[in-house]
Amino acid sequence: MHSLIQDKAIWYVMRGSGVVSLLLLTGVMTLGIATAKRWRPAGRPRFVTAALHRSIALLAVVFVAIHVVTAVLDPYAIVGVTAVFVPFVAGRSAFWIGAGTISLDLLIASIVTSLLRVRVGARAWRTVHLLAYLSWPVAVAHGLGAGSDGGTLWLWVLASLCVGVVAVALTSRLRAADGGKHLEPATSA
Repeated sequence: MHSLIQDKAIWYVMRGSGVVSLLLLTGVMTLGIATAKRWRPAGRPRFVTAALHRSIALLAVVFVAIHVVTAVLDPYAIVGVTAVFVPFVAGRSAFWIGAGTISLDLLIASIVTSLLRVRVGARAWRTVHLLAYLSWPVAVAHGLGAGSDGGTLWLWVLASLCVGVVAVALTSRLRAADGGKHLEPATSA
């Protein structure tokens, strides 16, 4: 009985940390897009957006780590340690778990190069950081394809809202790039 309760707790933590990771990574992605165009909240210095981006990214890493550890510990998920780092070798849902692995690998590359930014140089850091943008949609696909909540309406609605937020940020950035303008929040007169 104790093992069953413990297994269920691990399962709930894995699911919950996956959903929280989705929300946090959506915030990181959105702020990353905004920061690239020097957007800032009205009346705040620009570093606020960059600092918020970094802080949420660190929190997201914590929740991704919890998600990964609980996936390995969950006896029903069948995600071995190898599957955490090597795509498409998981015992169950190999494709979708592999998508999560690719997303994690890109996230790790982004973290390592960010920590070593001075040593790797701005160009290498920027290249890897831009590749990390692929991590987010791959993670969204992983969340919808792997696990027991993938077919639920609530997760599809939540994922759709996250995609919508990122799409709005990306559209704003591309429009600003076309017009040569910086993203600035609208001010009311």
